Amino acid sequence: MPWTPDDAERHTHKATTKQLQALWAKVANDCLERTGDEGRAVREANAVVARNSDAD
Repeated sequence: MPWTPDDAERHTHKATTKQLQALWAKVANDCLERTGDEGRAVREANAVVARNSDAD
């Protein structure tokens, strides 16, 4: 089942805006589709959101 932006808050505290939450869901779903590994998908999404939240 794909993740939604609302799921981001459960996995990372850095997804503080709707844009970051949408980004988290997109990265997680793309990675899950590519690799089939849920843990990796969450880690990659968390890393992308962390990089983007630090840039703000």
